[in-house]
Amino acid sequence: MVAFIMGAAISQFNGMPIANQLWLLLLCSLPAFGAGIAEDLTKNVSPRRRLVGTAISAGLAVWLLDAVVTRVDIPGIDQLIDWAPLAIVITIFAVTGVANSINIIDGFNGLASMCVFIMVLALAYVAYLVGDTFIFTACLITSGAVLGFFVWNFPAGLIFLGDGGAYLLGFLLAELSVLLVHRNASVSPIFPLLLCAYPIFETLFTMYRRKGVRGVATGMPDGIHLHTLIHRRLIRWTLSNGQEKRRLTRRNSMTSPYLWLLCLCSVVPAVLWWDNTLVLSGFLLIFMVSYVWLYARIVRFKTPKALIFRRVE
Repeated sequence: MVAFIMGAAISQFNGMPIANQLWLLLLCSLPAFGAGIAEDLTKNVSPRRRLVGTAISAGLAVWLLDAVVTRVDIPGIDQLIDWAPLAIVITIFAVTGVANSINIIDGFNGLASMCVFIMVLALAYVAYLVGDTFIFTACLITSGAVLGFFVWNFPAGLIFLGDGGAYLLGFLLAELSVLLVHRNASVSPIFPLLLCAYPIFETLFTMYRRKGVRGVATGMPDGIHLHTLIHRRLIRWTLSNGQEKRRLTRRNSMTSPYLWLLCLCSVVPAVLWWDNTLVLSGFLLIFMVSYVWLYARIVRFKTPKALIFRRVE
């Protein structure tokens, strides 16, 4: 948050025309960030209240930045969201969902932060191609802030993202995605969906697994996220010298690169075909099928041998 404030201040000092928009984006993020960091400090803010805070942030962005989902390139749906109230509801729901998805994947050192870094740089690249200076600059500021955090978080875990950091980054990622599509007709609305496929599908799959399979509330925590399974069943890095804390930290850190690669599997095609809805939709389907296949193999103790990290003395 401090890094983003500094980026906006430098833009203001240099007289950049987009400085006011950066300040407005920062202002909009405050409820989401505030709800998250209040939970970090008090451990007394329920998931519902954090989601409400993020929804308020999304509503502010609709009002102050005109950040609204106005097209999805799906016949029939585009006609429905021509009605402004429905478009606003869909936007708030989408932004809140993406922000929450970043919090869900924040389980190991460097996992959420590097995924956000990759996705925000991809947004910056497409913003550069379409000449959107505001989105390009906001993405670079966000990526710089994330990278500054990452070097302290990975691999040693000297600082942690927490709910405040996760909801802040998730909100910024979601809003910059909405704004990029809204402000640039050449960008496919499926582009940000494929770009954020890993955290979004992880969230949807978790909701299905909890409610549809286990019959518990979707907000109930569990220990069988994909990243948790990878940590337990793929990583076999142990030390023989009795340094338990060091061993656990190393196992924690070695989990994240698996998920970075999974994240890249959707980011790379999204960047290559950012303006082609049909191709992006095909890759989105491939990603979802691949995710379910990989999860099923790991949870049934049939992990592909190429993914297993062997013991190192």
